Amino acid sequence: MDSIMSKKILFIASALLGLSACQTSTSVDTPTIAIEGTWHIEAAQGQSVIDYSPAQLIFAADGTLSGNNSCNQFFGQYKLEGTQLTLSPAGSTMKACIEALMSQEQRVMQAMSKITTAESANGKLLLKDAEGEAQLVLSKQ
Repeated sequence: MDSIMSKKILFIASALLGLSACQTSTSVDTPTIAIEGTWHIEAAQGQSVIDYSPAQLIFAADGTLSGNNSCNQFFGQYKLEGTQLTLSPAGSTMKACIEALMSQEQRVMQAMSKITTAESANGKLLLKDAEGEAQLVLSKQ
């Protein structure tokens, strides 16, 4: 009788072990983008920035966003989860600049409000909108 009971226990244990080995994991590894630091804006909404433009984004470890939008300094917050990125500029200085820099500043600010994802490609940081279009192209400073 002990032999039959031992075989049943062994069979049940084997069956449970076999079933647990077939279990799949639902967790998905989301790539992490290295975004912290100072980034020079090379292009905004498909247009290259003006040569020697001070346009830059600074991503701090605590979620603080700051930088220069071509003419004025700005500040706010950002949130990065995997490749999902939200930029939330909260305010900026209000000085006047030459028309070309003011126009570029408008493109930078419009682009920031559209960004939903971040992607690293060929040493650049591409900040894209929901349609996958690059709104800002950045290079690490």
